Amino acid sequence: MTVKAILDEKGRAVTTIPADKTLAEAAALLADHGIGAVVVTNDKMRIDGILSERDIVRAIGRKGAIVLEQPVSKIMTADVQVCRESHTVNDVMQMMTAGRFRHLPVEDNGRLAGLVSIGDVVKRRIQEVEREAEDIRTYIASA
Repeated sequence: MTVKAILDEKGRAVTTIPADKTLAEAAALLADHGIGAVVVTNDKMRIDGILSERDIVRAIGRKGAIVLEQPVSKIMTADVQVCRESHTVNDVMQMMTAGRFRHLPVEDNGRLAGLVSIGDVVKRRIQEVEREAEDIRTYIASA
């Protein structure tokens, strides 16, 4: 299964935030949408960074609540790993495991095209394993 298949099923909408908004605004956005990360974009939907719940918690832990008044650009991960729609579930799992992150923006021609989470990837991998098991059961039953 590819990232394209995941996005075709779940949708391509991504919650984004400009880099000049505060961490408090970002935290409210995460809470309002019940999500774990936002992609930081400019007006042309180019990916400038990504900000996760973990990033906010770590910043508060290091600097205190005053950090919530800082712009997202001060805390976000600016060197964002991205994937393409052609990447497979296994490719994305390897990227997430190696980088120790749970959200991966999808880029197409330099623009944000979607976002996959570890939950999306695990769900699809479980579906693949269940389908393979069913195929094996069917094969054995027909032999």
